[in-house]
Amino acid sequence: MTIPSYRRILLKLSGEALMGDGQYGIDPATVTRMAGEVKAAKDTGLEICLVIGGGNIFRGMAGAAKGMDRAQADYMGMLATVMNALAMQSALEQLGVPTRVQSAIEMDKVCEPVIRRRAQRHLEKGRVVIFAAGVGAPYFTTDSGAALRAAEMKCDALLKGTSVDGVYNADPKLDPNAVRYDTLTYDRVLQDNLKVMDASAVALCRDNSIPIVVFSIREQGNLARVLSGEGTATTVYQKD
Repeated sequence: MTIPSYRRILLKLSGEALMGDGQYGIDPATVTRMAGEVKAAKDTGLEICLVIGGGNIFRGMAGAAKGMDRAQADYMGMLATVMNALAMQSALEQLGVPTRVQSAIEMDKVCEPVIRRRAQRHLEKGRVVIFAAGVGAPYFTTDSGAALRAAEMKCDALLKGTSVDGVYNADPKLDPNAVRYDTLTYDRVLQDNLKVMDASAVALCRDNSIPIVVFSIREQGNLARVLSGEGTATTVYQKD
């Protein structure tokens, strides 16, 4: 599949990507490097939305597995995504990139509430919009939040930056014979239960014809390469 020319994208980053080589929390040097990747992409003329997970601080499902109430644990995870969003906002603005954070859980002392038309206006003015707190409700992942915001903002693609360079038929960290896919259909991802995003996020992208591009964010400059069609990635889309 030829990589099309995008005008507006949503970039989904895992919270773990912000840890760097650490085991927990936010590594400022890593956040600064990733902010540089976002700036380089934005400098090409792209309009960019961001969604960042919270797994580097707290993961709701892990908390629920240890006996916490699932809804309460998910709300804690949403608050973790706000912390990551503020960290990324600071890093981007230090690089001269105007940024706004919008949270699905209102906290007007530190960020705006999610207002779709205001977010669209921010993008039109050249600002990066970081959406935090998922969809604002428990039992939904930040993947679902990313798919929802990509649909709301009419993004041309959802790019998911992970620790691996695409989608494999098995975990490449555990299976040396795992095979990477260049392209997949949404239905194949759902049918084979491939670990791209959760099923509701994949279905939402399918229903709104939003391609999902999975790539490694840990490689320096890889976001720009993927956007230009030169990097290694897996694209999930609907065949004509």
